[in-house]
Amino acid sequence: MKKIIPYREQLIELAKLYKIQEIKNYIHSKKKLTTSQIELILLKNKVRLPEQSYTKKKIAEINFKEQVLTNILITFSLILFLISLVSVRPYIKTVTNEIKFSYIAKEYKTGKKTLAKKQGTNFNSKTSEDNKISLDTKITLNLFENLKYDLNNIRLGAAVKPIYLSKLPPDLKNIKSTTKRKDTFIKIVLPLIIDENNKILENRKKLFKILGKPSNTMGEKRWLKRRFDEYQIDNEDISDLKLKMDIIPVSIAIAQAAKESGWGTSRFALEGNAMFGQWTYGEDGIKPKDSKGKGHKVLKFPMLRSSIMAYQRNLNTHNAYRMLREKRADLRRKNKKISGLDLVSYLESYAATGKEYVKILKTIIDQNNLTDFDNSTLMNANKESSLTL
Repeated sequence: MKKIIPYREQLIELAKLYKIQEIKNYIHSKKKLTTSQIELILLKNKVRLPEQSYTKKKIAEINFKEQVLTNILITFSLILFLISLVSVRPYIKTVTNEIKFSYIAKEYKTGKKTLAKKQGTNFNSKTSEDNKISLDTKITLNLFENLKYDLNNIRLGAAVKPIYLSKLPPDLKNIKSTTKRKDTFIKIVLPLIIDENNKILENRKKLFKILGKPSNTMGEKRWLKRRFDEYQIDNEDISDLKLKMDIIPVSIAIAQAAKESGWGTSRFALEGNAMFGQWTYGEDGIKPKDSKGKGHKVLKFPMLRSSIMAYQRNLNTHNAYRMLREKRADLRRKNKKISGLDLVSYLESYAATGKEYVKILKTIIDQNNLTDFDNSTLMNANKESSLTL
């Protein structure tokens, strides 16, 4: 026969089970509490009073259920914590990378290039392969290594380091490995191309914001006027501005820069930062060696970025590339990615060789997997932590 626990003892057992300090204090002080007082304290602590006489086994069952419930809650909380940790891991990794980049970039910007030079002098101590590389090229390679600037990671989705070189190293051609030479060239032009595309996208975003307003301020009207001038639109045609104000796919820009500059080794690229072989008949250009009389010159620029800006403006404004712009707009309307391979066929007019030129560009894009960079983004670094050399 099961032994029934007196009702008062059941109440005390419940108080112990739910760790009600008030009753514990009374017990330790040896004060006598009435059954009603104990009930009142339990109810105040939201403890359900027993509806029947509990045996010791019943009390043990209640205790076991409480422990199981507590364990389930703890386990559930731990699982939630682990899930949240996994979900924020990429963000933590990104922030860590940005902090590391900012720290090293600050070293280079605050005159510690001497450190790079010291390291550069030991760069080729083990092999004779790079003995012909100048100090400028060594510093560039050393910089990329220090900042862990790796194209394989970028192809997998990592952000591009905001490193902006003003000029190409003078002897890229002396890097014996073709893969290494090409990768170095891509690393130099990639952040510059993306950054200029980002500026166009910011302007495009602002354009649509302005067009969405019922009326515009004088400042917005002046901004529009400057954009019409920039994109050579005489009649202030908004539809034409929408067509022209857009990005040039990264894969096309890299492929054309590689083709026109010999992967950064041509005289025009090294002497005049001219990566895209744009012509001029004015004084501000470099005369080809085989040019006779008053022929064309290759337009030169103060820095690499200027060359990219002029190239983008050329494709976005010249009548020869209108079909390229219309195809790009069509991709926009269909919410498709703007891919280099979708637009490269419309560049026949860029060179006298026409279709053969387009064929070469497609080969460069395919062989070097340049479409991997069409969706690349820049690391979210501010101007202070970006690196311009």
